[in-house]
Amino acid sequence: MARLPKTPLDPPVGLEMDAPTAVSLLVDFIRRETGKAGFRRAVLGLSGGVDSAVAAALACRALGPANVLCALMPYRSSSPGSLRDGRRVVRLLGARSVRVDITPMIDAYFRRRAGVSRLRRGNKMARERMAILYDLSARERAMVLGTSNKTELLLGYGTVFGDMASGINPLGDLYKTQVRELALHLGIPEDIVRKAPSADLWAGQTDEAEIGFTYERVDRLLVLLVDRRERPEQALEAGFPRRMIGRILRAIASSQFKRRMPLIAKVSARTVGVDFLYPRDWGN
Repeated sequence: MARLPKTPLDPPVGLEMDAPTAVSLLVDFIRRETGKAGFRRAVLGLSGGVDSAVAAALACRALGPANVLCALMPYRSSSPGSLRDGRRVVRLLGARSVRVDITPMIDAYFRRRAGVSRLRRGNKMARERMAILYDLSARERAMVLGTSNKTELLLGYGTVFGDMASGINPLGDLYKTQVRELALHLGIPEDIVRKAPSADLWAGQTDEAEIGFTYERVDRLLVLLVDRRERPEQALEAGFPRRMIGRILRAIASSQFKRRMPLIAKVSARTVGVDFLYPRDWGN
């Protein structure tokens, strides 16, 4: 299993974070928003990676380990190491867990379909896992927690109605670099924090190989372009290659549809998502 280099995980400039304060805010967010929706429990998919481990740790602090269900959902080609790491996190947190093998569902669907790409199969796997989570949510009366971080959301690196779906998302405003820092503060094992991130959709797949750049470099650029609203010329002056800047800007623009509700045609005075924009707790 690939690992990150053994170097300190000091956050790059612009990505510094007060970890104790962030934990306090996120724990309160989970507890408050779960309660507002009428739930006392949470369910999430545990992949064996750092993002889902952090989400699970925060949920356990917010709701108590007995009220958090972690779903381990391997496919036949999934890394055995991912399953082992997921189980380690469950034991560490004291949370509840369930294992659901998605192989029969995926293989049955694609059995009579020839020429299926790895991407298409991977998207189906992501959506199958989310369907399972929402069924577990109904069984458990539990809120579905998202695990997509800010880097993934901005780049569109996720499957619509798959891993990007959730009831609430405690990690969506944290860049990948910050999630790693938070993980160490929460006591997530360092080898899980440092291993090469992967959606585990096929053998040998890693996030950074697909993105084309390390998360640390991407996060530094995103801070400039998104948080500080710098222009591409200023990113060039900061030392980022023109090719990288162009690729990241295109990824942000082309994935905008993934970050919004489905666009509704306007035919009335107050259209959901266009004029009717009250927050979830409107009327409470």
